[in-house]
Amino acid sequence: MPRYYEIDSAWWASIQREPNGRQTVKTETFVRELAKINFNWSYRQANQWIETYVTVFKDVSPEEGENRTFQLFNPNGGR
Repeated sequence: MPRYYEIDSAWWASIQREPNGRQTVKTETFVRELAKINFNWSYRQANQWIETYVTVFKDVSPEEGENRTFQLFNPNGGR
């Protein structure tokens, strides 16, 4: 049975850290991590959750579609 408090852990597990320090999340990866904890969400549902609950990642998708790419950014300009 899915537990809503586990969605955060699926989000953190889906963050990919690149050697240059950039942190990104693809919707596909987030949905895969959610499936591991018995949440069978569509890309649309996952994107809606990200847009609602995650404020420090912005959409940097190179193309249109539901499999989007989100990147960590600092809204305070590094302060």
